Amino acid sequence: MTDNSTNEKRLNKYISESGFCSRRGADKLIEANRVTINEKLPELGTKVQVGDVVKVDGKTIAASATNKSDRIYIAYNKPIGITCTTESHVRGNIIDAIGHKARIFPIGRLDKPSEGLIFLTSDGDIVNKILRAENAHDKEYIVTVDKPISERFIQRMSRGVPILGTITKPCLVQVKSRFVFTIILTQGLNRQIRRMCEYLDYEVKKLKRSRIMSVELGNLKPGQWRDLSQAEMNEINQAVAGSSKTASDKVNGHQKI
Repeated sequence: MTDNSTNEKRLNKYISESGFCSRRGADKLIEANRVTINEKLPELGTKVQVGDVVKVDGKTIAASATNKSDRIYIAYNKPIGITCTTESHVRGNIIDAIGHKARIFPIGRLDKPSEGLIFLTSDGDIVNKILRAENAHDKEYIVTVDKPISERFIQRMSRGVPILGTITKPCLVQVKSRFVFTIILTQGLNRQIRRMCEYLDYEVKKLKRSRIMSVELGNLKPGQWRDLSQAEMNEINQAVAGSSKTASDKVNGHQKI
């Protein structure tokens, strides 16, 4: 049997790689019958062949460059008050805030009251890989709380705290000053740091993400962004190289951003 895998691609992957949306977003478009291949609604499992014309809402979706040279990867210092959504009707959405000429979307999210480093990209395929990852990278936060930090608080935060029906994974927590500590997480539960602090009767007054993997916030001011360097992208791609649904492709464990 001839292997046509190099000449065909899953429809959701084709759309996500084009930069139109994430793979999950593509699935929703397909389910809503908003996608056509050669002017016909695709059957479940249909793959895109070379030369096929894919359209979303009647608009042609161009195939991405095979060397990814047309893809955007940026680091952004999200200010407080900006919402990590691509929904244009949401006031203060991250896309309008950045104003990038390319169609981009955030990888993961930061709460509206939080600030700091977040990645955005036009590469829907890498979004899918990173969000499905489990332990490939960590994220560091600088947290200011409402009262002096005790040794017990640091120990409890480090060991794990019961929130959202689970116990948070052990993590590295260090005191920086009387009201400020840093924490390195390898999981991304909803409002995790705020919930952990609340459980221990502390209130987060300020929360800033300062690092994702080897990428530092550095001297990016709130509202500023920069392109990720080739070296940074090499590290990210290496970290998510095994993030696949097929067991044979799995190299090592991975982590939510």
